[in-house]
Amino acid sequence: MANSKRRRGPREPLTDPTLGVDVSAKWRGEPRHRLVTIGDSLTHGFQSGAIFNTGLSYPAIIAYEMGWAKQFRYPSYDGFGGLPFNIELLLRDLESRYGQNVDWWETAPALFRARGLLSRMQHYWEQGPGVEVPMTTAINHNLAVFGWDLRDVLTRTADVCKQRIGAAKDELLVPTVQNADDRAALRVLPTQPTSAGSMTLLNAAAQLGEEVKGTDPSHGIETLIMFLGANNALRTVTELKVVWSENGYDQLSLKEAFTVWRPPHFEAELQLVVAEVQQIKARHVVWCTVPHVTVAPIARGVQTKLEPGSRYFPYYTRPWIGDQDFDAGRDPCITGGQAREIDDAIDAYNDSIVEQVRHARLAGKDWYVLDTAGLLDRLASRRYAEDALARPAWWQPYPLAPELGALTPPPDSHFLASDGTRRTKGGLFSLDGVHPTTVGYGIIAQELINVMRRAGVEFRRPDDRTPRPDPVLVDFGRLIRHDTLINRPPGNLDSALGVIGWGDEALDLFRRVFSVF
Repeated sequence: MANSKRRRGPREPLTDPTLGVDVSAKWRGEPRHRLVTIGDSLTHGFQSGAIFNTGLSYPAIIAYEMGWAKQFRYPSYDGFGGLPFNIELLLRDLESRYGQNVDWWETAPALFRARGLLSRMQHYWEQGPGVEVPMTTAINHNLAVFGWDLRDVLTRTADVCKQRIGAAKDELLVPTVQNADDRAALRVLPTQPTSAGSMTLLNAAAQLGEEVKGTDPSHGIETLIMFLGANNALRTVTELKVVWSENGYDQLSLKEAFTVWRPPHFEAELQLVVAEVQQIKARHVVWCTVPHVTVAPIARGVQTKLEPGSRYFPYYTRPWIGDQDFDAGRDPCITGGQAREIDDAIDAYNDSIVEQVRHARLAGKDWYVLDTAGLLDRLASRRYAEDALARPAWWQPYPLAPELGALTPPPDSHFLASDGTRRTKGGLFSLDGVHPTTVGYGIIAQELINVMRRAGVEFRRPDDRTPRPDPVLVDFGRLIRHDTLINRPPGNLDSALGVIGWGDEALDLFRRVFSVF
């Protein structure tokens, strides 16, 4: 049981980031650090199974639009497509050797080639150049690590990550970068000077908040964005397994047994995070709600919906398994009832987040809510956009930016597909079926920019001096040019998802990618 109340219908999105509570405040000067973010893979910039494109994460996009890109600090992961395993890199490698299809007589050599790529990636990050962590004394502004949940943000430090890496066991049969999230975290968390190794992400942000000399006398940070909680439920769809949290949910050594947190457990962890955020000297704090993970195309609904007007399918399985081929006794899946329980739990998580923001605003803090759960619901193709009977009264399609709407076809939330030359479906989610494409991150950035402007944050030209007039709009033309999945999708990504399905069957691809979540 989820220990959460079942709603009569889907949760209506919040449209007022202030929750109707006015906060009167006068600011002096300008904080030294204009943007700091704390989060998980969605903030880190994870994409297609790897962290590699951090210069196009949503925080980096916001910093660019603020005219603060040169000052914004974030980690980088150069070499072999990032951590832990870049699916796009695999597909393009196979396409260059075998063309758009891996024929049956090419299966064995293709498997050998893919395993070789995995082995080289593992060596790079575990024994090669990727082992060396850049030595810096400055704290990153993007303080996010893929795979981390509320407990990780509360307790994991660079020292803890090093201990976990040192305790890892060799995996001889399947080449895999072990403790990939810990390795990634060492490039996010402070490690210099030596005493910095005991700092959590929250401690690091607090340190930035203390740097007030010569700027705003009260705040070292202008805007702090908090986007956490997805990993307290995400593994239900990445592993297609529902295991509700029990005692031990708040311990690093025990919590990995659970794939979804009961709402009281989530709320207890959230309260601890909130208590630390309240001590961070940030002028504005924006909290993002937890998206409904069941909307992500990594778990595709199969068969006819449970009943006319329902938003749930009887089963959810991998996107390359068609309705006619699906066998509930053989294929990995969760049921529609389980999907609804997961959504109900996430709704309860978000109720807790909203109440924490409401209490903070009533106490005079300039905190805001961005309802990213509602944002994703408005973009959900199979749940609402393609089923008029399932749409609640409040539902309206999300208005894509003109540059995105002009694409053929416009991006949607289906799993990405190509006809061999161009994208035919999808475009909002990358090749892991969970994380956004570059333009998808742009949408998140735009919504956060809207909230920041509501808070009075000034956006400037690239010279960081000339104010920009409203509306401040993300340069989606720039993002489209940088988004290879939009403008040049792999030719072997056919509508049947054959190559990715083959990769999952032959290499246990998705377990490998999401083993850290």
